[in-house]
Amino acid sequence: MTGIVSGQAADAEGVRPAIMVAAFEGWNDAGEAASGAVRMLAKAWGARKVGRLSEDDYYDYQFSRPTVRRTPTGRSSISWPSARLSRAEIPGTGIDVLLVRGVEPTYRWKAFTAELLARAAGENVVAVLLVGALLVDVPHTRPLPASLTSDNERLRRELGAEASTYEGPTGILGVLADAATTAGLPTASIWGAVPHYVAQPPSPKAMLAIVRRLEEVLNMHLDVHELTEDADAWERGVNELAAEDPEVASYVHQLEEAQDAAELPEASGESIAREFERYLKRRNRHERGPGEP
Repeated sequence: MTGIVSGQAADAEGVRPAIMVAAFEGWNDAGEAASGAVRMLAKAWGARKVGRLSEDDYYDYQFSRPTVRRTPTGRSSISWPSARLSRAEIPGTGIDVLLVRGVEPTYRWKAFTAELLARAAGENVVAVLLVGALLVDVPHTRPLPASLTSDNERLRRELGAEASTYEGPTGILGVLADAATTAGLPTASIWGAVPHYVAQPPSPKAMLAIVRRLEEVLNMHLDVHELTEDADAWERGVNELAAEDPEVASYVHQLEEAQDAAELPEASGESIAREFERYLKRRNRHERGPGEP
């Protein structure tokens, strides 16, 4: 996806082109894995705030309640539901990202989406990457998938993405994807899978799968040592809970058998080569370090 940005020039105000990466808490964010992954990018890259969308008409505060926070001195303040925009450079690449994190709006989705895309235009966004997580019948004991889809033919070729075949109810990510595509912005989506029987956040193993996919799409490397440890600890904890409930243990075993059987045809030379290529790309980025060609 970075190839789209590298071929673009700064706008009239000198703003460099950027990729918008967006995640929203709520229906699109099982286990808070998607918002957690984008939050990790913002922290790792020292993203600076450039704006927010917080119009009262977008939120039902009885559904998405404001929260009370306290400063180190004990002073309280109210944090209102909003969508926060921050900007960062992917280290060593010269490529910018506009990171969008916030709460899925309750009302006026069309107006919300139009305002967000207007802000994106002001930040010279030339491509969009949407990040979500959903509950799926997958075993927690196996690597959790993070699918990559796009309706843009160029992105499918460049990223090895699949065409989306989903039909049914959608969240703000689906609405934003449609609006961005209509506006002519190449758009792709990452969806992480969270085991439905351990849906409560956090879900570090699903977050790790999303982060790995983000590394591939954005052609970058993150230090995931701590996140990997959290994912391992999470899996051990779920193992212990499952061992205490024979019905849950039996269900997990059924999911394992079903997934293993479904993946057997995929154990081809082509799929193995594809996974090995992904591994080499991650390792090479790690060995080169930021800024090295």
